[in-house]
Amino acid sequence: MTTSEDAANGSHPVAGEQVQHDTGVNSNRAFPTSNYADHLDPFVLFERFCIDPDVGFPMHPHKGFEIVSYLLDGGMAHEDSLGVANTAYAGEVMRITTGSGIRHSEFPAASAACNGLQLWVNLPRERKSVDADYEDASAEELPTRTVNGGTVTTVVGEGSPITLHTDVEYLDATVDSSWTWTVPEGWSGFCYGVDGSGTVADDTFSEGDVYPVTDATAEGDDESDREIKVTSDSGLRVVAVVGRPHGEAIRQRGPFVF
Repeated sequence: MTTSEDAANGSHPVAGEQVQHDTGVNSNRAFPTSNYADHLDPFVLFERFCIDPDVGFPMHPHKGFEIVSYLLDGGMAHEDSLGVANTAYAGEVMRITTGSGIRHSEFPAASAACNGLQLWVNLPRERKSVDADYEDASAEELPTRTVNGGTVTTVVGEGSPITLHTDVEYLDATVDSSWTWTVPEGWSGFCYGVDGSGTVADDTFSEGDVYPVTDATAEGDDESDREIKVTSDSGLRVVAVVGRPHGEAIRQRGPFVF
């Protein structure tokens, strides 16, 4: 795939890392990992979780960031200290603003396994103590468009009802030939392989791979958008996530981000 030195430069895809949580939930983590040890300002971490029927996350605390959970298969039941109880199914999304503090639990629905994607977005320093909040959206509420080379669903961004305290674009793209992903000027993030195989920026790319987007990946000067080509002959599903950096240190201690 690539070397650790290359990974540090964010110039090539790297492999995600298998993680088992204390509760028994297994995940493929994109970052931070031994392959890519850094956060990607404004993003704290990203992983694909797989929750078996007999495990989950009992009630636990968070503060200082926002959580975006996007379901791929099955259903995940959420309950929190705000009094919210909701189950999200494939294609649906939940957003939690942990702010000054929240407790929540996550378990597979109907005693059946589920899997999905979870993104942690840092809150800017001046908003760390905002009130905790919750929001969700159905698959029908997320805009999906046909583009040359595939289909793209906007999970967060223009047309999506999901809002964050940070400017973020989160796209779910299924590519069957060639799709050009445009990264706004000065933004950073990543592309993550959900299913299938192909290429990202001319490098081989498949399920569980991560392509970090940082200043090191920019072509030309920093005053223009970046275009990253995603291709596949057999079908490749990726999520492409970018945000406006806060330019602040991300200080994570387990479930808290200071």
